[in-house]
Amino acid sequence: MSTSRSRPMQHIDRKSLYTSLEARIRYLHSFLDFGSNDIEALKSGSKYIQALIPAVVNIVYRKLLQYDITARAFTTRSTAFEGPMDESPDEESPQILHRKMFLRAYLKKLCSDPTQMEFWEYLDKVGMMHTGIGRTHPLHIEYIHIGAGLAVIQDVLTEAILSHPRLHLQRKMAIVKALGKVIWIQNDLFTKWYVHDGEEYTDGIDYGVIEKEGWLHGKKILSEEDEAGSEKSDDTATVGNNGGCPAAGKRASAATAGVCPFTGQMADLKLDDGKSGAAKNGGEAAA
Repeated sequence: MSTSRSRPMQHIDRKSLYTSLEARIRYLHSFLDFGSNDIEALKSGSKYIQALIPAVVNIVYRKLLQYDITARAFTTRSTAFEGPMDESPDEESPQILHRKMFLRAYLKKLCSDPTQMEFWEYLDKVGMMHTGIGRTHPLHIEYIHIGAGLAVIQDVLTEAILSHPRLHLQRKMAIVKALGKVIWIQNDLFTKWYVHDGEEYTDGIDYGVIEKEGWLHGKKILSEEDEAGSEKSDDTATVGNNGGCPAAGKRASAATAGVCPFTGQMADLKLDDGKSGAAKNGGEAAA
């Protein structure tokens, strides 16, 4: 008898993957082995990820504005934005500052509780909104740009976390692995709105008018702090080498001169050294 199979084969109902978001998420969690270790890594690493958000936002929008095929999306008015718009947007254009606000809120959401279904519902809605469904001003972003954008976000976060001067390698790896799984699940929740797989189960569904951007289940995703911050420049926390950040490298030319996102935190954080005692406490750094 073969012993190569360590666990019994699981049955996955194909229809449920296309008709039940919860079933789809359960399957992805199981396949990617997304579990308690990943949740703890995201929880303990959230302070470091949030410190990187301004830099990530700047880098992503600088990248999107480098190409006419991606920049032209910002000449179409979004549902939630009623302010003035520049015909040829740059980083200080009103519509770009508005979009930066939503990207900040999205990245903060990635630092919230992935044990709640609302976390994954929000990621699914992000995918849906980019196909134009439920928008007053429909805007369909072709998937090639979505995938490339997610890759940039993952690349920046990975480099910065792995370059952190005080985190133990095991914690760095745990945070990077957990983030990677979340980003790839997000990638799937984009593609489910673009590909035709399973359409025999979903054909004819009327999605009607969906909640406006930034809202989920009648609750506002954006905080007052996010909205206030949309009028300010993000350039004070970019990934550059002026602050002695080891994560400079190729990012120094991609972002404006600034300080390392982790500068100033070292005096306030007692970071673990990866020893067993810290592991027993979940590896969380005491703030």
